[in-house]
Amino acid sequence: MTRSRMHLRPFRCFSLAALATGFLLASCVGNGPKDRAGTNPVTDSPTKDTTSSEAVVKYAQGFSIDYHDHYKLVKVLNRLAGKPDTLEYVLVQRGFSAPAGYPKAQVIHIPVRSIIGMSSMHVALADFVGIPDRITGLGSLQYISSPSVRRNIKAGKVAEVGLDGNLNNELILTMRPDILIVMSNPENVSGGYKTLTDAGIPVLPDGEWLESNPLGRTEWVKLMAALVNKEAYVNAKFDSVSHTYDSLAQLAARTSVRPHVIVGLPFKGSWFVPAGESYMAQFLRDAGAGYKWYDTKGIGSISLNFESVAPEALTADYWLNIGSADTKADILAKDKRYSSFKAFKTGDVYNNNKRVNDLGSNDYWESGGVNPQLILADLIRILHPELLPDHQLIYYKQLN
Repeated sequence: MTRSRMHLRPFRCFSLAALATGFLLASCVGNGPKDRAGTNPVTDSPTKDTTSSEAVVKYAQGFSIDYHDHYKLVKVLNRLAGKPDTLEYVLVQRGFSAPAGYPKAQVIHIPVRSIIGMSSMHVALADFVGIPDRITGLGSLQYISSPSVRRNIKAGKVAEVGLDGNLNNELILTMRPDILIVMSNPENVSGGYKTLTDAGIPVLPDGEWLESNPLGRTEWVKLMAALVNKEAYVNAKFDSVSHTYDSLAQLAARTSVRPHVIVGLPFKGSWFVPAGESYMAQFLRDAGAGYKWYDTKGIGSISLNFESVAPEALTADYWLNIGSADTKADILAKDKRYSSFKAFKTGDVYNNNKRVNDLGSNDYWESGGVNPQLILADLIRILHPELLPDHQLIYYKQLN
């Protein structure tokens, strides 16, 4: 018997009461002294692993999950190269044999009990699902914000396995994780990690960064949920996030004012701005921003030179996401010409580095990945302060 879930984005309708509830949640989650922005107290503590529920994928375009008796079939699409090829994974419930008919699929026995991740986003996914203790290895131990994972690092329960070309295959083979999650495209997995896959260690590429929608990016938590049989818990938690996000986007859509923004800062001679089909561009749309490059193609960034961006920057109302800068003086230290930008003159310069910890880890890139409703609330508060007057910025701060 086969039970499938299709990628459908339903029409949503909200009452005024529901909108108010959503805005309150967006303003409050993560602000309390005992809350971390990566947690969202939608339900009680995570339920135990169960095989009785299915993930409902609504926004993500990079993966699909089909449910069968005793196993799940996961497909990860190669979106960056524009090719139709995919990777297949058979998630087999422990105690059952892998099914026939999937000769090229990697087999993962679930629920997985040990995970090695290459990115802080993988920590955020595990935190959201309620399984941070199952992380036994990371590419780097430095840039982590999760209190649970940092405690485990301090206790020696998490190993550092290296990044990219410095991956310590010998250590990983010794650890024998149930899965290695990497930041890669499907076409790179078969070649770049052949030593590990030949040894029976499944390597799963996480393509959340290639999604065109912030909710689609966050929805990769449902793939993590499928690995540990926590679909019911994550479905409910994600629904609360998406409900709040959609409510905020509807609020911002009502304003006729669209202040123009520029994003980023040149790096080694290139100014990378979000492409029009990227999730960051969608954040700007949903926040009610004007943005010059909305109509450009691509799901990543566009590389431009200073001269291409400067005419827009001279008149843009806001300047966002300025690298590691903490002050306006830090910006001027890079190039005195930035003082001519309108946003610099008016002081409307905001960076997404409010939550940088003692290790230099920026939680925007960790818990922010699974809390798009909080990022959107920040952006609306910056661009349209009258819409969310009581919201306190969580990931962003104004540079002085």
